[in-house]
Amino acid sequence: MARAERAGERTDEEATLIGQPLNRVDGPLKVTGRATYVYEQWEAGPPLYGFILGAAIGKGRITRIDTTRAERLPGVRLVMTHHNAPPQGTRDESTFLEMPRAFTALANPEIHFHGEPVALVVATTFEQARAAAGLIDVMYAVEPGRYDFAARLDHAHPPKKMKIGLAADTAVGDFDAGFDAADVTIDQHYTTPYYSAQPMEPHACLVVPQGEDLIVHTSVQIVDMARTSIASTLRMDEQRIHIVSPYVGGGFGSKLRVHYETILAAIAARTLRRPVKIALTRQQTFPLVGMRPTSYQRVRLGAGRDGRLVAIAHDVIMSTNPDVEYAEQTAVTTRSLYAAPNRATSHRLTALDLPRGEDVRAPGHAPGLLAVEAAMDELAHELSMDPVELRIRNEPELDPERGVPFSDRHLVDCLREGERRFGWKRRPMKPATLREGRWLVGYGVASAIRPHPQWATRVRVRLEADSTAVVRSDMTDVGTGTYTMLTQVAADGLGLPPDRVRVELGRSEFPVSGGSGASWGAGNSSTAVHRACAALREKLLAAACGDARSPLYGRDPATAVLADGSVRVDGADGADGGRGGVSVPLGEIVGRIRPEGEGMEADGETYAMAAEPNYAAYSINTYGAHFAEVGVDADTAEIRLRRMLGVFSAGRILNAKTARSQLLGGMIWGLGMALEEAVAVDVRSGALVNRDLAQYMVPVHADVPEVDAVILEGFDDKANPLGAKGVGELGICGAGAAVANAVFNATGVRVRDFPITLENLLPNLPPLEE
Repeated sequence: MARAERAGERTDEEATLIGQPLNRVDGPLKVTGRATYVYEQWEAGPPLYGFILGAAIGKGRITRIDTTRAERLPGVRLVMTHHNAPPQGTRDESTFLEMPRAFTALANPEIHFHGEPVALVVATTFEQARAAAGLIDVMYAVEPGRYDFAARLDHAHPPKKMKIGLAADTAVGDFDAGFDAADVTIDQHYTTPYYSAQPMEPHACLVVPQGEDLIVHTSVQIVDMARTSIASTLRMDEQRIHIVSPYVGGGFGSKLRVHYETILAAIAARTLRRPVKIALTRQQTFPLVGMRPTSYQRVRLGAGRDGRLVAIAHDVIMSTNPDVEYAEQTAVTTRSLYAAPNRATSHRLTALDLPRGEDVRAPGHAPGLLAVEAAMDELAHELSMDPVELRIRNEPELDPERGVPFSDRHLVDCLREGERRFGWKRRPMKPATLREGRWLVGYGVASAIRPHPQWATRVRVRLEADSTAVVRSDMTDVGTGTYTMLTQVAADGLGLPPDRVRVELGRSEFPVSGGSGASWGAGNSSTAVHRACAALREKLLAAACGDARSPLYGRDPATAVLADGSVRVDGADGADGGRGGVSVPLGEIVGRIRPEGEGMEADGETYAMAAEPNYAAYSINTYGAHFAEVGVDADTAEIRLRRMLGVFSAGRILNAKTARSQLLGGMIWGLGMALEEAVAVDVRSGALVNRDLAQYMVPVHADVPEVDAVILEGFDDKANPLGAKGVGELGICGAGAAVANAVFNATGVRVRDFPITLENLLPNLPPLEE
């Protein structure tokens, strides 16, 4: 039996709740409509409504803006433009992350992208505000804009800095020499389009002024950074801003930071001294919340005839807004995936006058693996080698670029288990040879890797005299099951039934967390709860065993067990001096120690990974293997997913049901990246053409007939005390490449420009034999 960290701590073998497929504790609230999202908040009384008017050009400046007709419309309370918007703070480029920086709106007449806000109308009703916005006359001086990515590849430049301090370029060994000497080489280019995160719950904000304070109901993934960003923009004391975000409703990276609806609602509420509510329309969401940059990726692989890589290079050019640089870590995926003595990766940016780039689910790794895993499939075909065997043959013993051991790596296990479950051996080695009527059938595989990062997070756990526990943190739940996982960890740590634990999240007055993003939310917050419960147990037992009035007086705290809402000391077999067993309800102990009813509490925290030695000493990642079977109509090139399997390794799983749900969602997202998703840009004007869900295609139920996710048992003791790692973005990594590789196996046609559409597949299909 594993030794407990602290007195009274339950061991791993005794734990019964962590990992169980507990139903979502917030599920009943959501399905009955009692979980109120931002736009459903009415406690402050009837609000005023704001509507944003966007620029009709992609680059230039406003020369004249006439708001007279809009201001005369009944119900209009405010029309704000750059002429009357208050002074705002400026972006502090020295901050480590982008999310806390100021986010200005209506600050000047310059237009940086199509759809950028040029005016805000606030009125009694939404309809009045929208109608008034249509009456604003704006004249522009149009300037030539840079909108065509393909035409500007030669203008690429190194980024000023990469996200989270990563190196833009890396080199190990001598790539050129290794590649030139290789028996077999692959040198191909792959492109990925702009992608947009489109959560069902809209980007919305309600700001309620209270004296000098602002109560900000907004949909954000990281509460503390949102607070800092608003304060920096409005030039306010952070303590005057109170963020409320208990239900986020999906974010996928688009809610990592605040956007125009939040800043403009705050400015308007502060100006009018009235509650103001703004929600972006679906069409406004596309340009106003940022998007994943388009990319042009060159992947070079050099291998011996035995399939062992001797050289690997991954060079990326991606788009960026010239005013707000964003460098997605697309080539980073290649740095830890496969062994090769000679290596190189690079990132370059080309400036376009388009909406700013921002994180979209699995930034870097999702588009990077589309290219790298397609290239590995090309190498396997060139070698006439099984793609699974090729990947296993290039499994590294140490991190290939950092030279440190892996904390817990089971990629080969994922590949082998997936191979067995999927029936991979039935895959035809020669493409376009398996047919069912007019359908061409193919199998594809791809590896998955995703770093497991960590950020500073604090949680407070309070034990009440009624034997209930309250967990508080500004951590958010973006539909991933945070409420449920923290309930399980706290219930397990304090020996309580789950229904005796209440988790409260998403308020800036609660202890500060790293929020939901980067797949670190569950690991950060659960570890903090685990440590808070350990500290609370120690405090509780020390007080109870030292209190002469307590039945536990004089007992050894190390022999105590917390279970079923009580503290139990087993006196069997002469334990504890033969004094006999005793069991005392937790509430009775708390009530005796805290007779005024204030309860007992303790904090727990995790530290940023820069402060954790394991992150320097080990390469800490999650892994997976994707398998896909597709059918391609030989006459029309219609692609149909037939089945998909993902096998994953992510350490200890905190909730089997929510984890599997996350992985399935990621796999389906990967399917969309491979076959459907793409934001189309009008290269003449910079306008986003398909800015609604009727034209921006995403997978629907009919596209996803059979998808399964299998999670291998594990425990990564280098990641955190719980041994758990994030799964939120792992499912998307590599999923699209498996589908793309299956399309090649079915047709013999290699499409390197994503998504794979009828236009780029049909002309090259093999003729259908009679």
